[in-house]
Amino acid sequence: MASVLSVNVGLPKVIGVRRGEEVLSGIDKRPVDGRLAIRGTSFEGDGQASLDLHGGPDMAIYAYAAEDSAWWAQQLGREITPGMFGENLTTSGVDCSGAVIGERWALGEVVLEVCQPRLPCYKLGMHFQDPTILKQFTQASRPGAYLRVVQEGTVGAGDTVEVLSRPDHGVTIALVADALQLDHALAAQALQAPELPAGPAAKLRQWA
Repeated sequence: MASVLSVNVGLPKVIGVRRGEEVLSGIDKRPVDGRLAIRGTSFEGDGQASLDLHGGPDMAIYAYAAEDSAWWAQQLGREITPGMFGENLTTSGVDCSGAVIGERWALGEVVLEVCQPRLPCYKLGMHFQDPTILKQFTQASRPGAYLRVVQEGTVGAGDTVEVLSRPDHGVTIALVADALQLDHALAAQALQAPELPAGPAAKLRQWA
């Protein structure tokens, strides 16, 4: 059964130094006990440092599959704990990267909409203390899903994840990520998802 394995939050903090300046990031997410409320565009107690790249209505909640984390643990030869990729929701039995843009999930009393892929930046490399993870993450086509908040409420570990609806266009999170980063020839196909936010849609139109 598809479910929430853990809910992970964290506030921005310094994760390293780049070009002589401290780097602030909210990527360090840790599991919390009990239920946590989603209000507006984030979980209570969660935050992002670069609001132009993370957060807001179209990047409100980030979900990553435990199955993908297990794959990374094998690839990297290291433990990947819940929240390690900066995700708010670590899921089990949910193909986050294979989710269709615009499909809606019910988690407890919350309803979320699959919105766009997570595209890595240098902060992921700092967090992993491995700059090569950016290229690996891109090429693996396991980006995880950013979600819009359709209905607020509380979420806790053990909540089931139910797919309420799924658009017929079939454009997945992974396809959009690949179109943006690996194969621009996929741009026209990715643009078949009307639920895509304006930002990635505008980038895709450069190559469609």
